[in-house]
Amino acid sequence: MGKIRTDMLEGVWSAAPTPFTDRMEIDAGSVARMVEHHVLEGVKGLFLAGSNGEGPWLTRARRQRLVEEVVKRNRGRMAIAVQVTENSAAQILENVDMVKKAGADIAVLAPPFFLFNGTPENVRSLYLTVIRESPLPMGIYDRGSGGAVSVPDSILKDLYAEKNVVMVKDSSCSPARRTIALAARRKRPSLRLLSGYEFDCVDYLQAGYDGLLLGGGVFNGYMAGLIMDAVKAGDVALAQGLQKRMNRIMYDVYGGKKISCWLSGEKKLLVEMGLFRTWKNTLNYPLTDSCKKAIARVVKNDGDMLFPWKE
Repeated sequence: MGKIRTDMLEGVWSAAPTPFTDRMEIDAGSVARMVEHHVLEGVKGLFLAGSNGEGPWLTRARRQRLVEEVVKRNRGRMAIAVQVTENSAAQILENVDMVKKAGADIAVLAPPFFLFNGTPENVRSLYLTVIRESPLPMGIYDRGSGGAVSVPDSILKDLYAEKNVVMVKDSSCSPARRTIALAARRKRPSLRLLSGYEFDCVDYLQAGYDGLLLGGGVFNGYMAGLIMDAVKAGDVALAQGLQKRMNRIMYDVYGGKKISCWLSGEKKLLVEMGLFRTWKNTLNYPLTDSCKKAIARVVKNDGDMLFPWKE
């Protein structure tokens, strides 16, 4: 794609799920259908191999195949970002080289999965080494306290000040970290902030975030776009009403507020939508009868949001 246009870093992004065959290989046909569906939803970018994309559990070969297939089917219509996290800067930079060759536009760095001697200074050094040596523009995936390794608040401002950092996925649910991100964007207006907290999009958009990067983007991307439009128009009541409906759909798909059918439920919905062939997932999330019934209700009652162009 060359240099990333700023407008492609705004709006609605999807943390895309990874489709598998029965043998747990990358399903190229499902990738093609998924890409086209995102385009129809108006999604601006795909984030591959994140948590929702099962990236931490993919082999390197499958991650590479996934990126290659998505890039081939995308044909430059959306920006493509790929999570490259490992446990050392050297490993991460190898991943960056791999996804660059596969055609990715942006490499996204989340906290390491496992790190001995994880002092704040060592965490800072790992991040800055990767950011400064990466041949691709970087995104930062802020998981707050949700990972095994945390990036202290005091380090975030240093990371966000780096010119090679072009976007942030903020899934921290932390007001303090949101304040840090907004302050960094004021100093670097080209930095784009995307909220990863899909159960309260309105609050982050009102605070000034540039868009949304959602795990459910493959099925709620159109609704998320409507929420963004409502906030921009100053119609907060409409935005909150859409958010309430989107939350109900997500809880139906994910197995209730305990999220008991997370990956399995999302993929089962995509099977019912004709996008995926299986609901296979690397973490063996179950698919209960209650989840199946709830997903059937969504397909029956919420087609106007799943396939708005068919109405």
